Amino acid sequence: MSQTSNNKRIAKNTLMLYIRMLFLMAVSLYTSRVILQALGVEDYGVYNAVAGFIAMFSMISSSIAGAISRFITFVLGQGDKDKLKKVFSTAIIIQLSLAAIIVILVEAVGVWFLNTHMTIPAGREIAANWVLQFALITFVLNLWSTPYNAALIAHERMGAFAYIGIFEGLANLLIAFMVLYSSFDGLIVYGAFMCIVAFITRMIYNIYCKKHFDECSFKWSFDKELFKEMFGFAGWNFIGSISGLLRDQGINILFNVFCGPIINAARGLATQVQAAVTKFSGNFYVAVQPQITKSYASNNVDESHDLVLRSSRLAFFLLTAMIVPLVTETEFILNLWLKEVPEHTASFVRIILICSLIDSFSSPLVHLMLATGKIKRYQIVVGLFNLLNFPVAWIILYSGGSPEFAQFSIIFFAIGALILRVSMLRPMTHFPVRNFMLSTVARCLFIMAICLFISIFISKYLDIGFMRFVLNLSITELILCVLVFSIGLNPEEKKFILEKIKKQINIHL
Repeated sequence: MSQTSNNKRIAKNTLMLYIRMLFLMAVSLYTSRVILQALGVEDYGVYNAVAGFIAMFSMISSSIAGAISRFITFVLGQGDKDKLKKVFSTAIIIQLSLAAIIVILVEAVGVWFLNTHMTIPAGREIAANWVLQFALITFVLNLWSTPYNAALIAHERMGAFAYIGIFEGLANLLIAFMVLYSSFDGLIVYGAFMCIVAFITRMIYNIYCKKHFDECSFKWSFDKELFKEMFGFAGWNFIGSISGLLRDQGINILFNVFCGPIINAARGLATQVQAAVTKFSGNFYVAVQPQITKSYASNNVDESHDLVLRSSRLAFFLLTAMIVPLVTETEFILNLWLKEVPEHTASFVRIILICSLIDSFSSPLVHLMLATGKIKRYQIVVGLFNLLNFPVAWIILYSGGSPEFAQFSIIFFAIGALILRVSMLRPMTHFPVRNFMLSTVARCLFIMAICLFISIFISKYLDIGFMRFVLNLSITELILCVLVFSIGLNPEEKKFILEKIKKQINIHL
């Protein structure tokens, strides 16, 4: 398949994902506002802490999910339909077995930890235990659905992915209003309905995949060699999964133990903002990831390198457009969004968004690394380095350090992990490190620094308010567009944009 055809597919899939993202971003942010109002700060913090504890167990599942996604996409790129069916059926068996293990672990360890070590407000213990059970069911449903979701993305059916996501977003908004006007315990009602929506959504994914993809018809067959290969990949991937989850959910648990649910509420809201913003780059990567893996699987290594360089740069520009105004106008946006803003929320938002910018460089590097299948040394080095983030945050909080200082440690580890990933890819795929650092990282940071300086200058000399926000946003985005077009894009990308503009002008004349 030609590169032009691949680029068109990426552009089409990205467009579908951005329609989904824009809708879900607005819905999810408004949903968070309604849920915070319905539950109150304490119950909202309890939900984030308990659901975050369940998410800790995804350090086991996400490593295997990564293996499933990689193998389905890789074999699809090779065009081996028989092996693709074996990979899918083996993945289902693995996920069902894993679900049974995690249920036992949560019931044995999770309930004990919740009732003996977590900080739960008096009188909310029963509700918190109900939330734990509902979150566990939701988690198991997501495990079951992983092979189907991987098949959907590997086949690049982003239209279906977008429509199902929109349904899920609307369902979550409906739940928020039901909780707001319910006469029952809001925390229990919220957990129960989130579980029901997860079940309906998973069924839609499964039915669609079975209808459109031949390999998604499960057959009870056990391929020992394939099982060993997938589990071997997942085993090393486990180190990376546990380090990422300890950074996110592990630190969340530390905040609950050392600081209480109010800090969990602040961090939960900051994470909501991050999730909404990073959908800009995340959706782009969802469209590009299958092409990186398929290009490598078909021995087009140079094309996979080009996709990594281009996607890193363009995703960073997309994030910069959102993050720079958010960082300088955080207080105004939070007060506009929420009726009650928990303490520490603004600082958490800024720290997490800066970390997201750094991570945007790493995401395509990780996709390329996974495509090679040679992840043992990578996961040992990068995974163990990231694991240090959790004890560092614990030391900071145990020593009386502020929550902001503990949260800020993730930026240091994000930078270190990026350096390690780039240096390790060079001998594995002959990755153009110099080109990446100069044409991508340095160029992106230079453009971002100019925009950030101008945005800070505007916010410093004007009073906070709607007019300053509009002026800041307008000037920053205008300057960003000029800088990206003049020095951020290569000649081919500029030519492509100009041709599209000329074509649209001719259509309307």
